[in-house]
Amino acid sequence: MKTIRFAFRKFLVFVLTFSFLSLSVSAEEKKPGEEQSIMLALLLDTSNSMDGLIDQAKSQLWKIVNELAGAKCKDGKRPTIKIALYEYGNDGLPSREGYVRQVSGLTSDLDLISEKLFSLTTNGGSEYCGYVIRTSLKQLDWSESKADLKMIFIAGNEPFTQGPIPYQLACELAKEKDVVVNSIFCGPFSEGVETSWKRGADLTGGTYMSIEQDRRTVFIPSPYDERIDALNDQLNKTYLYYGKSGASKKQKQEEQDSNAEQYGQSNKVERAVSKSSHAYSNPTWDLVDAAKDNDKVVGETEVEYLPKEMQGMTAEQRKNYVRQKASERERIQKEIQVLSEKRKGFLAEKSAGSSQESMLDASMIKAIKEKAKTKDLKWN
Repeated sequence: MKTIRFAFRKFLVFVLTFSFLSLSVSAEEKKPGEEQSIMLALLLDTSNSMDGLIDQAKSQLWKIVNELAGAKCKDGKRPTIKIALYEYGNDGLPSREGYVRQVSGLTSDLDLISEKLFSLTTNGGSEYCGYVIRTSLKQLDWSESKADLKMIFIAGNEPFTQGPIPYQLACELAKEKDVVVNSIFCGPFSEGVETSWKRGADLTGGTYMSIEQDRRTVFIPSPYDERIDALNDQLNKTYLYYGKSGASKKQKQEEQDSNAEQYGQSNKVERAVSKSSHAYSNPTWDLVDAAKDNDKVVGETEVEYLPKEMQGMTAEQRKNYVRQKASERERIQKEIQVLSEKRKGFLAEKSAGSSQESMLDASMIKAIKEKAKTKDLKWN
């Protein structure tokens, strides 16, 4: 009888402990009202042979953002999107830091990511994969929530084993932080397997991919491009800068339109679609976005840091003007989204049968959607 009571007590302790741990995990996963996030760190090899990779990244950024913007959480809300950018393997970078540089930390400022991406240039160097992975894990402000999708995409074409930091140790740290490492080898699939790129991804449950880095992005014109492009010009006029850096940020918005247009109108249209989504938000310099969370900023901003047309307005006139621009923006964004859906259908029909799997954007999007299932994220 004592033996039975002792066994029962042990069983009860086990059940209570398991229940407590389960509750702890659930609490860690997502707190009430807390937004779910997608966090991506792009680690790009900028050594001499990587011009094609950088070109693909520049020309496909907005395609990737548009796919991310289509994600939905279990509760129907949209996750916040943050992207970080690193370069490695460039002789112009300090050798004492492993030829690694943080170009941008995790940010929702998509214009900043575009600006930094277009500033990258290639130069010969030593590509230390383990080093750059570990650096990104230690420097970036990764979320601790198990509900968030946290992914590293590292791309290059030299053996994954190079450098003073073993990739195995870097990947172990990634697992501890619940960050998935995805590896993209710029070359033949089998060569990437032989040089440990696949092994690096496998260690964290990530995806190994190979791409043709010198293959150029092909954009298919659509009947909707002209109208979306015109709407983008109207959309830009709804942005009302404020603060010391507001005017320069507004200028950078237009500069990134021009950068996107370097790859043709269709790519500029991809950016316009991104700008019509929740992923493109600029509360640090735009009054319309800032007022969504705190409308006091409209009245409190110093006159000299406002657009000229607002400098002679009363506080109430300012608020009405911001509301007017917010209404205009909502209308324009909705029209862009409607046209975007029609455009997607047209492009799907025109590109049927063509393979894009060997391109950077297609590889990344496939890996993201596959892993997103584990975080209850889905696409309609």
